[in-house]
Amino acid sequence: MASDKRPTIKDVAAHAQVSKSTVSLVLQNSPQVKKETREAVTQAMAALGYVRNRAAATLRGSGTGLVGLIINDLRNPFFTEFATSVQMALAEHGLATVIANCDEDPDVQSRTIRSMLEHDVAGFIISPCYGDGTDGFLAIERAKLPALQVLRQVETGAAPLPLFSHDYASGGRMAVCHLLNQGVEKIAFIGGIEGRHITDERMSGYLTEMNARSLPTMVLHGPATRAFGREIVPRLIEQHPEAEAAICFNDLVALGLHAGLLETGRTPGKDFLLVGFDDIEEARLVYPPLATVRCDVKRFGALAAKKLFDMIEHRGTQASGERLAVELIPRASGTRSAEG
Repeated sequence: MASDKRPTIKDVAAHAQVSKSTVSLVLQNSPQVKKETREAVTQAMAALGYVRNRAAATLRGSGTGLVGLIINDLRNPFFTEFATSVQMALAEHGLATVIANCDEDPDVQSRTIRSMLEHDVAGFIISPCYGDGTDGFLAIERAKLPALQVLRQVETGAAPLPLFSHDYASGGRMAVCHLLNQGVEKIAFIGGIEGRHITDERMSGYLTEMNARSLPTMVLHGPATRAFGREIVPRLIEQHPEAEAAICFNDLVALGLHAGLLETGRTPGKDFLLVGFDDIEEARLVYPPLATVRCDVKRFGALAAKKLFDMIEHRGTQASGERLAVELIPRASGTRSAEG
C-alpha cells in the first residue's frame, strides 16, 4: 500500500544518493552544484513527486523565493519589455516575481514596498518614481534586504541603493554627432520633465556636444509621452522655425513628434531629422522608421536580475554601479537622404 506521507528533502537525498545539503543547494539554484548532480536530484524529485514547502523554507530563513519588481510606469512599452525580461531571467534562477506599477506616484510606491515586505520578498528591483517617497526605501533598509535601483536615480532617504542604468550621456553625444554628419546644426532637444535627474542625464550628451562646437541649443521640456510630442510641434515651429532636427527624451515623444510633423506636411528624414531614445518595437515599425538610441532592454533586464540574484545569494555584498553601453540605430527619420 502506497504511503500518504509527503516526500521530504531527506527522501530526495536518499533517492539521488547525495546529502541533504546538496538537495538544499539545488533548491536554491546554487552554482556550486555540478550539472550531473543537479540532474540526479531533479530526477529524484520528479520520481518521488517532491514539492518544496515554501512556508517551511521561510521559517528556516531562506525566504519565499519571491522578488519585488516595482516599475514607475508600465504603460511605457520600454518598461513593459524590461519587466518581462527581468521576470523571465529571475525564473531561470528559481525565483518568482511580483510586479507592481506605481503610475509615477511615490505614495503608491511606498505602500507597494511595505505590502511586498509583508509578503516576505527576498529582494527588490525598483525603477523609482520621483517625489517624496522615501518611507518605502527606509523600510527596505530596516529589513536589510537586497535592493537594486535601475534606470532612474532618486534620493532614497536611506543608505544609497546601488544603481544599474544605461550610458545615456554617450547616447546623446552619438545622436548629435550623427545629425551633424547629416549636415544639420540647428538641433533641438525635446521632452522630459525639467529638473529631473533622468532628464538631465539624457540631455547631458546633447548639451555637451553642442556646447563643444559652440552651436545654439534649443530645449523644450514636457512629459515623456506621445501626446506631448505631437502637441509640441506647433510650438517648435513657432518658437524655433530655424530647427532642422530634434533629439527626443524617449521614443514615445519622438513618435508623437513624428505624427505631428506629418500633420504639418513635413516628412521625418526628408524635411526634418528626428532621433528617439530607447528603441521600442514601434520605432522600427512606424513609417518612415524612427532613428533612435538603442538601450538593449532585454539584455539589461537579464543583467539586472543576475545582479539581484547575486546579492540575495551573497548577503552583505552590493552590486557595483554600472552603465550599460548604448548604440545609435540610424533609421530613415534621422537620415537626410531618406525618401518620404
